[in-house]
Amino acid sequence: MADDPIAIFDAWLADAGRSEPNDPNAMALATVDADGQPSVRMVLLKGHDDRGFVFYTNRESRKAGELAANRHAALLFHWKSLRRQVRIEGPVTRVTDAESDAYFATRSRASQVGAWASDQSRPLDDRATFEARYTEVEARFPGDVPRPPHWGGYRVAPSAIELWEDRPGRLHHRRLFTRTDGGWDEGLLYP
Repeated sequence: MADDPIAIFDAWLADAGRSEPNDPNAMALATVDADGQPSVRMVLLKGHDDRGFVFYTNRESRKAGELAANRHAALLFHWKSLRRQVRIEGPVTRVTDAESDAYFATRSRASQVGAWASDQSRPLDDRATFEARYTEVEARFPGDVPRPPHWGGYRVAPSAIELWEDRPGRLHHRRLFTRTDGGWDEGLLYP
């Protein structure tokens, strides 16, 4: 078999871009804290290549704390309209400051200001507190908004990629790719 799972993912993501009504790049990110408690949430894929799959977040958030405690994660893309999903597992590293700066510069001003104003994942007494902080940050940066030092990207380097396609009678087609030194080994899984 030995196809390239990244090339297949590229084609599937392009298909999803044409068929999914919102955020074809949305993926579930599963992490585990220091006590082994799992946690999952939706994030957006902001880049990928042979090195891995990249997302950005507040590095003081719950997910960042969990990634600091356990440097492994799982991703799941589910494109219901295409009846496909992709599971990815692997170790996680931070992207470089240069990569984080470059991506941050492409975000909308509101998202940039929000990255400074939000204490992501921490308790908030009421919405007015956040909105006041947002207004303060907006006034502090009347021009370009620099990337906050506590905000940046993470890359999940795939050690395994499963490509799942729905089939009638729940006889799904599942291909599992496992990274090797020379590329990828491919096998099938029972549905």
